[in-house]
Amino acid sequence: MKLLMVNDAALELHTMEIEIPWKNYGIDTVFTAESAAQAREILLSQQVDLLMCDIEMPGEDGISLIRWIRQQKYDIECILLTCHSDFVYAKEAISLGCREYIVLPARYEDIGSTVQRVVGQRRELQHAIELQEYGRNWVQQHQEELQEEQKKQNAQAISPKETAEKCAAYIQEHLGDEDLNVQALGSVFYLNPIYLSRIFKREKGIAINQWITRQRMELAGRLLKDPGLSANLVAQHCGYANYPYFSTVFKSYYGCTPSQYAAREAPDA
Repeated sequence: MKLLMVNDAALELHTMEIEIPWKNYGIDTVFTAESAAQAREILLSQQVDLLMCDIEMPGEDGISLIRWIRQQKYDIECILLTCHSDFVYAKEAISLGCREYIVLPARYEDIGSTVQRVVGQRRELQHAIELQEYGRNWVQQHQEELQEEQKKQNAQAISPKETAEKCAAYIQEHLGDEDLNVQALGSVFYLNPIYLSRIFKREKGIAINQWITRQRMELAGRLLKDPGLSANLVAQHCGYANYPYFSTVFKSYYGCTPSQYAAREAPDA
């Protein structure tokens, strides 16, 4: 934990910094400031967990500094030091969320114990927040797992014929996806790719990859009849980023190159 002490009495401030065994009270780092202005500079550049501040200081007082801290939304526990046990100060400190209110003079052991108590409270709060976050993550993860399991069960409940039809419809809608293949379809329908391939071929009489190629070639044939589309653009629309490969597949299917096909099917041919 990191502590910032603010006190315009420089001698008292630095004596406390040296004489109090802060590590015994859960403090690893101590920053000091002799005014609210110096404290602001530190807070703008350093992470601080606890603030121990004198109320009565020339210029800006401790209450004003803590009010600024709250306005900036800094997550800092605050302890006020004062020589006056004035209820008005105590009431203001409580309204600003201060953990403790120490009336000086106070023994260093008492100051240390107060800091240690606030450190413990802060650690408990942080632990509670971590547990809540863990709980939310756990619930979310298991909800997602349950949803995935439900989708798998729903997929398995569909008849083979319906599965093949849904698969064919999905392929038709995603012919432009370069990674459209059996593995991808297995993920979409929550089925083992081998099992999906088997039922698709049984229902359609053709392997999935062959079906994808056929549908892509049919689409390519239709698109190439449009003189406004280049063969390269047609290849991309059909899921082929590699034009030479598209041309090879196209020629195998139609018996001619895409350019020859486009010229043959041109309206004025």
